[in-house]
Amino acid sequence: MAPLRERLSRFLSPHGAGGSGESSRLLPQAARLVELPYPSDDDDDEGLQLGDVHLSVAEQHPEEWHPVTPKPGAFSHCVRYLAFLWNLLFLLLGLLALGVGVWGLLAKGSLQDERLALLGSDPMLLFVLVGLGASAVSLAGCLGALRSSACLLRFFVGAVLAFVGLEVLGGLLLLAARRRLRDALRAALLLCLLRYQQEPDLRLLVDEVQRALSCCGLRSYRDWESNPYFNCSAPGVQACSVPSSCCLQPLQNGSVANEQCARGVLSLGEVEAAGVVHLGGCVVQLGAWLRSQAGGIASVAAVLVLLEAAGLLMALKVLADIAPGPMQG
Repeated sequence: MAPLRERLSRFLSPHGAGGSGESSRLLPQAARLVELPYPSDDDDDEGLQLGDVHLSVAEQHPEEWHPVTPKPGAFSHCVRYLAFLWNLLFLLLGLLALGVGVWGLLAKGSLQDERLALLGSDPMLLFVLVGLGASAVSLAGCLGALRSSACLLRFFVGAVLAFVGLEVLGGLLLLAARRRLRDALRAALLLCLLRYQQEPDLRLLVDEVQRALSCCGLRSYRDWESNPYFNCSAPGVQACSVPSSCCLQPLQNGSVANEQCARGVLSLGEVEAAGVVHLGGCVVQLGAWLRSQAGGIASVAAVLVLLEAAGLLMALKVLADIAPGPMQG
């Protein structure tokens, strides 16, 4: 510091600066320059020592300064591709259900203006909703596993958890409200009976139930009198009749369907009608069948939950591989 002051003094003296005017202008600036703090040799040494310490730490622990994301192994790649194929399968199933539902609505004309009011009770709407939900969730799972998208995988995990929660809640409600469920089932069957002629899919469902359970109507075959087409006061050939699926022998000569086998049954006595059609209703038969199939229904529900759990675990594994840290992804 002292040699610098001496050199500045000699430079700013009247003999060395070229005149007193310039020296008088430069003196205040030189004074401020001289007073500026300059690092000493000790400070430079300390800075070098600290730099050496930091450098040595960085050399000893490079991962603390530049963390390296571990690359997924062979098992992680296998789980990723399996998750993609898993969701692709359910995506195709969802699209199939969606296609069946849309085809059914278009074939019956349910999307026309005069039939939109009845769309809520159309069973094909259930296929459409289930297909849309399964397709959207499975597509998110496919793209999330294929493109390693944490956002899509989180959406998939949340949707699957919501589905599982709804299924568990529905099972608990079925157990807690079995009597109300029986009443709701009876109301649904009555609706099917009333709209038997208007809805082809309901007609198919009712015929299959009556053939499989050997029953007719809700409580008895007389329930078909509430249908405006089968009532005895209705015009047409179906008056005082019941569907052919109620017949004891719905096939003629064992191979050809006989659509007129139950013609005029409602005008007969109970004894005479017993030789032609099944007299018992389907509500009791359906309840007995459901009780006998309780184990199979529970097994199907358990398999469904296991499938959803497998897809959920695979998605969580892929998500953990692409976003291992809490601040990543």
